[in-house]
Amino acid sequence: MESLPLWTDIKQLWPHLAATLALVLAVSASAHLVMYKKDTRAAIGWIAVILMVPLLGPILYALLGINRLQRRALTLRGAAPPRPIVSPHCVADSAGIAKALSPQARHLAALDNLIAQLTKRPLLDGNRVSQLINGDQAYPEMLRAIEEAESTLTLSSYIFDNDRAGRIFADALTGAVRRGVEVRVMVDDIGARYSFPSIVHRLRRDRVTVARFLPTLVPARFAYANLRNHRKLLVADGRLGFTGGLNIREGHDSQFHSKYPIQDHHFRIEGPVVAHLQEVFAEDWAFCTGELLQDEKWFPKLEPVGKVLARGISAGPDGDLDKLRLTLEGALSCARSSVCIITPYFLPDAPLIAALNVAALRGVEVDIILPEANNLTLVKWASTALLWQVLERGCRVWLSPPPFDHSKLMLIDRAWTLLGSGNWDPRSLRLNFEFDVECYDCELAENLHCWASHKRQLARRVTLADVDGRSIPIRLRDGLARLLTPYL
Repeated sequence: MESLPLWTDIKQLWPHLAATLALVLAVSASAHLVMYKKDTRAAIGWIAVILMVPLLGPILYALLGINRLQRRALTLRGAAPPRPIVSPHCVADSAGIAKALSPQARHLAALDNLIAQLTKRPLLDGNRVSQLINGDQAYPEMLRAIEEAESTLTLSSYIFDNDRAGRIFADALTGAVRRGVEVRVMVDDIGARYSFPSIVHRLRRDRVTVARFLPTLVPARFAYANLRNHRKLLVADGRLGFTGGLNIREGHDSQFHSKYPIQDHHFRIEGPVVAHLQEVFAEDWAFCTGELLQDEKWFPKLEPVGKVLARGISAGPDGDLDKLRLTLEGALSCARSSVCIITPYFLPDAPLIAALNVAALRGVEVDIILPEANNLTLVKWASTALLWQVLERGCRVWLSPPPFDHSKLMLIDRAWTLLGSGNWDPRSLRLNFEFDVECYDCELAENLHCWASHKRQLARRVTLADVDGRSIPIRLRDGLARLLTPYL
């Protein structure tokens, strides 16, 4: 009975304590979002939730409103190995950039300043870049590089299937190990489970050193998982590199007559910029295994072999957040005559849509080539729902015929090229780890422009009337899918 007065006091005080706690949480949450939330509309919306739903509002903000993707990625990756030393005579200067570009394209030199500040990597002279169409051309070249490697091999792939194509690569890697080559293979954990049993088990059985990138409990074949390593890299002896959009699976190569063929392209790269490919692999490998690849056998001295100026651009939800997005916006702002974009997944956000429209309104020919058939149905619907936003301002949209086209490319004024693994969707722009290469070379860009023009000739043009002519049920379906864009 002596405790009753205390209990009575607590009952009288708890409303005041709850109100004080609600006020402290509301003020703390509001202060955090005012300081760190970049989107003003999102900040205002969260403030409304915090004020209108005491206690629960701040908790919801803490759970859902704070971008933990970047923080988690930074924590996971930790300290990266030091960057390779590049010979000063390979670093391009303003005179080198002017030489690589025609007089009509020298305004693109401004991109060098932008991307140099974004990446903290130098633009390197003396490279040779060759396009390889589909696995028909790319796989033989990649396998030859593996078979001829003498000291080191590094391979990173999002998908590495245990199918006919994957087993050929596995056998070649095993052969390299038996020859005494130091081999390191990294496969994204989700991508490693696209086939069963996983190719990882076969590689380990054959004593190939292999690691999974960021093991997760997310189900295999889940198309919308976060923090995946979407990069495709192969480097032989630190001197010969390959990158682009190709995974390792039989659908990319017509010789296997797959039920699900995929169009795509890859690039064979020689010269100093190969060090950028190797550098990104070494950073990912150190994160996955703790092993640092720093010796000269991994990073040999590279001499000029061509005339393409090139630089690697790594992007992801860690310290590289927004680098790909800013590169795309910068390239669009520099364009004066033409922009050609080829991507399988077209879900640009409002700033990118605005940049595309501004370019078109300035008189730049903006062509966007997308696949008619898409392997991700929700993405196809969501993309269709936003096409009117670029069509009404003069951008031209084309749908390439089946089979599914997984190619990724951006061309500016027939002089600047962006190639690699990045797509025009939120997953590539903020959620996954990507790698692209920018190239300053009129001959390379012109050859790729001719290839893209041929692809466009085979494609069907989409007009604003086509988009507006969809039935109401289809427009509702596509519009609902568009609401999921931040998560696709």
